[in-house]
Amino acid sequence: MSDLIKGPSWEVLENFERFNQVNDVFNRAFWDSEIATDGAREFFRSHREPLKKWRNASGFEQRDYAIRNAAWHVADVFAEMRDADDLRDGFLSPLSQLRPGPEESFDLGSPEEASKTIKQVSKLFGADLVGICEFDERWVYTQRYARSSSEGKPEGLPVGLPENLQGVIVIGQAMDHDLVDTVPSALSGAAVGLGYSKDALVLLATAQWLLNLGYLAVPSLNDTALAIPLAIQAGLGEYGRHGMVITREFGPRVRFGKIFTNAPMAFDNQIEFGVTKFCEKCRKCTDACPPKAIPDGEPSPVKLNLSSISGVKKWSVDGEKCFSYWAKIVSDCMICMRVCPYNKDFTKFRHKIGLRLASTKLRNIMLMLNDFLDYGERLKPKLWWNGESRRRI
Repeated sequence: MSDLIKGPSWEVLENFERFNQVNDVFNRAFWDSEIATDGAREFFRSHREPLKKWRNASGFEQRDYAIRNAAWHVADVFAEMRDADDLRDGFLSPLSQLRPGPEESFDLGSPEEASKTIKQVSKLFGADLVGICEFDERWVYTQRYARSSSEGKPEGLPVGLPENLQGVIVIGQAMDHDLVDTVPSALSGAAVGLGYSKDALVLLATAQWLLNLGYLAVPSLNDTALAIPLAIQAGLGEYGRHGMVITREFGPRVRFGKIFTNAPMAFDNQIEFGVTKFCEKCRKCTDACPPKAIPDGEPSPVKLNLSSISGVKKWSVDGEKCFSYWAKIVSDCMICMRVCPYNKDFTKFRHKIGLRLASTKLRNIMLMLNDFLDYGERLKPKLWWNGESRRRI
């Protein structure tokens, strides 16, 4: 097992307990009367059925919900293929549309060579970021949720991962900057759906390639295990106050998937580039959060509610408050992502300067420049439909 995740913003304590997927706030919306409100039901229904009436507000019109749901379509197709078996590929159970491979495995060379090849192939299939870490059972769910048994608190089912897994390939997909900037809106939800749909392609193709070489490969979106700690261990970023991984390339604007495998690989090191110190100074996500779900203080070991993990000292977002706002607006909310000063394309040189400032004692200058240049301001959805963009900044 890997060493404990390093850094003051995420510390695993002795009383750590693995998480049960049954208690995920999105799953509680199907069995827990405190979460399963009319708004929650409308939120889920709006992704698959035309709303009975369209909100008379910019970003919540028919065309906005239409593009959001279309962006989700590929991920939804895979999820719904096995509904009859009480499996939802990518969300409650791993992606399963795979062909078996040969019994004899192909030699990928040394672990370092294997990791290099795996990253090359993953990026060929469309991954924006790829990191590799040791398999760590702490982040695997104790049980997976089955919606057919959702009267009262349901009994979970076995996760069912194969034995002899050695590592995890963590895949990151950058979300569209302009769409995220239209938050809150149904239009912005297209960035989420598109991230999942693209991730499904990359995960399935990479996993099938590994299977074709004779290795175990289990592709996973939101199912099976917690993605955030695996992404941290795979060296893809640091943990932020808003509960997301902040990457060097795209800030928090990334969706993660993972592939569990027995292929012999070299593991990436965790990285630190000043995020914790910056988040200690910055409160933009806390101040901007409508339901006040993001903590203002220091990282804490306090378990907020049933949907929080036990035994980790970190900044914990209140999932119950967060999802209540999603249900209210009938779409995803990523205001915290939009206003985050790290929400930039750091592959561009001018933004790399800001990234460097954020990692030093001059981080206040980065915050001042962020405000002066109006980063984090909402892009009106009607302007997006008119072809306007904030990518120039």
